[in-house]
Amino acid sequence: MDNAKLRAFTPLFYLVWSDDLLTQKEFTTLRDFITSQSWLSEKEQQFLLSKVDVSNPPSRENINNWKKELEEIVQVNPAINSIYDLVKVLSNNDANIDKLKPSFAKIENDLGFLGEEIISTFKSTTNTLTTKNTTHTNFDVSKLTGILDGKQAAIINKVKAVISKPEFAYQSETDNTAYRNKVYEWCKILAKENFGNKAYPSEYGGGDNMADYFAIMETLSYHDLSLVIKFGVQFGLWGMSVYSLGTAKHHKKYLKDIGTLTLPGCFAMTETHHGSNVKGLETTATYNHSNQTFTIQTPHKKAQKEYIGNAALHGQMATVFAKLIIDNHDYGVNAFIVPLRDTQGNTLTGITIGDCGPKMGLNGVDNGTISFNNVVIPKENMLDRFATVNKKGEFESPIPSDNRRFFTMLGTLVGGRIGIPRSALAAAKSGLTIAIKYGDQRRQFGPEGGSEVPILNYRIHQRRLLPHLAKTYAIHFGLQYLTSRFLSKTDEEIQEIEALAAGMKSYSTWSTRDILQECREACGGKGYLSENRIDALKNDTEVYTTFEGDNTVLMQLVAKNRLSEFRKSFGEMGSLGIINYVYQNAKTAVAEKNPIITRKTDENHLLDMEFHLQAFQYREKSILASAAKRIKKLIDSGLEPYDAFNVVQHHMIDVAQAYLERVTIEQFQIAIETIEDESVKAILSKLAQLYALSQIEKNKAWYLEEGYMESVKTKAIRKMVNQLCWDIRPNAIALVDAFAIPDSCLAAPIAFQ
Repeated sequence: MDNAKLRAFTPLFYLVWSDDLLTQKEFTTLRDFITSQSWLSEKEQQFLLSKVDVSNPPSRENINNWKKELEEIVQVNPAINSIYDLVKVLSNNDANIDKLKPSFAKIENDLGFLGEEIISTFKSTTNTLTTKNTTHTNFDVSKLTGILDGKQAAIINKVKAVISKPEFAYQSETDNTAYRNKVYEWCKILAKENFGNKAYPSEYGGGDNMADYFAIMETLSYHDLSLVIKFGVQFGLWGMSVYSLGTAKHHKKYLKDIGTLTLPGCFAMTETHHGSNVKGLETTATYNHSNQTFTIQTPHKKAQKEYIGNAALHGQMATVFAKLIIDNHDYGVNAFIVPLRDTQGNTLTGITIGDCGPKMGLNGVDNGTISFNNVVIPKENMLDRFATVNKKGEFESPIPSDNRRFFTMLGTLVGGRIGIPRSALAAAKSGLTIAIKYGDQRRQFGPEGGSEVPILNYRIHQRRLLPHLAKTYAIHFGLQYLTSRFLSKTDEEIQEIEALAAGMKSYSTWSTRDILQECREACGGKGYLSENRIDALKNDTEVYTTFEGDNTVLMQLVAKNRLSEFRKSFGEMGSLGIINYVYQNAKTAVAEKNPIITRKTDENHLLDMEFHLQAFQYREKSILASAAKRIKKLIDSGLEPYDAFNVVQHHMIDVAQAYLERVTIEQFQIAIETIEDESVKAILSKLAQLYALSQIEKNKAWYLEEGYMESVKTKAIRKMVNQLCWDIRPNAIALVDAFAIPDSCLAAPIAFQ
């Protein structure tokens, strides 16, 4: 194309033919653009149209020549930042081209291109990979650390100081018994620091500070995860079950010794045949009024308590969940304190303890099985905050409804579903820190004759890690919100908060699972070496997705809560209520679903946080309404509610997922608004944009099916995700440094090259 004004179209031709993802629609868009240019003669238009003939694509040699020409022009014109700038140079500043700036901006928009990303395609490999995109810091890392730590900064720093001491050096023993005993010794050190009793009342030696306790759990998770689980079993599950389900007599008798680890114990809920279905537990506690005792019994082998932390080696007592039987009547699951061993570690009469043996991870935790054979305990060992046996030997409860009493009892234990996702978050931060630091130093390939470049400078490597980094930051603020809601909860809010905790536990632990797998692969063979810790992080957090509630089961609990909130607003899912809900939702979306908005791809719009939140809200409301309609239709057709929910289980998971994604982006945005330091606010805004757009990209099929976006927009979003990764990359090291993980805890050689 020797004619200058024809050469002006070269960038568009190259981009059309080099992007395999462009469709017939985009080719049509370009043809319409060409034929609308009246300043071109018919012969010139026909020549240009021949270059976008789908049946006659250019040769690979032609495409490479176009690229080479464009690269040469960009190298000698560094001020070029858009397609229009490039077109103007190619046309020798043709006056007609000068008038077409809006038209070229529109075609760029219609085709879903982003100017800076396109131009970077034509810049030399040396410039884009080794000079422009190098590590630097645009913000005060310590200020960001302060924002992440918040009001718990003091206790977080204290915990970091303790776990950085020489006695907390990682263990290399392969002997599980030695490993378990080392973890137990670590727990004793933490108890002496008053970390374990931090949430207990001061009258029993505690700190009256649940917020600090959660921060301790998360910070300990930068160290050995067997330690944090052993710590959580002792001071959280065992201690908090006594505190939350017991009354003053139990608190006075046990809490101080639990908090100092003088009385190691267990939380014995799960049975071989019943994990998630707590109501189905088969262990029994039969009341004997004649001597005012309970007899704890395991009716058969499959009813034994299983996976019980602290059971195999160290536990002396356990909170045992069992069905209360009085005069052959089953009063449902209640909690009892049952001795297991004496102070010398000898198993007591009637108690049979087994060892679960080696596990995929967390082998520093002594998980075991417990069976009871006519084990007699005194009446006062019943944890009787919500139910008791009176002096007449009759069952009493301040909560008359069996169902409500059961869920109230379990609701007091929801704190575990805050500690676990925060622990998972810390593990994700550790994995990302290792992988990103390694990617910044590890060099592979490079321009011909040039030096090799850091692998984190490659866009695909950025794509692998940086959206995960953005999501980790988003979940951090989501979990801060959950913690705050939990600590200030009212009776009216408790069900919503329980559902939110169940959902965030699932969302965080699934995210950590995926992040650590990507980190392992992103580090290649080095990530496979145990010395670099990703294997331990992966294996130890694998069970996070199923303990404290199986994630898939918990997500259904979340969805049912969202449906119950739906019913509160619109009355038992009546047809009129659903129609009203959908209508209101549709009204909100009218502006967003008009043809201009569904195709809108300009940078300001794509980066607009209001657009992000509206897209998440629309998805959440639409999926919830459609699930409600489906369930109602199934029930109206004669299906039992249980069967109706079973039919739509996959839909229920989507309901929960959409809700959690909306909560997470919303809380991230709210947190950003409170930040005063402009440089910190700017980098967190980039992360929030990346999180939002990468989630929209993940769900793009849904948005396309709904007509909420057209393909030109989802493609522009894909390109914007690439651009945001590119923009964030120079600050990637600073962003993981802001986690302030102690070097002794990180302890991966590849993170310190």
